[in-house]
Amino acid sequence: MPEISRFLGIIIVMYFDEHNPPHFHVQYNEYRASMDIKNLNITVGLLP
Repeated sequence: MPEISRFLGIIIVMYFDEHNPPHFHVQYNEYRASMDIKNLNITVGLLP
């Protein structure tokens, strides 16, 4: 898994050559979300 960072139980991953717009994935316990890099809005999923 292309893990960028892990802190306080939060895992940030980013996949090479994935669909646009540029984004990263966040995992925190049972929560999953994708966040837009440009404005840091959650595009898919839910985080507490």
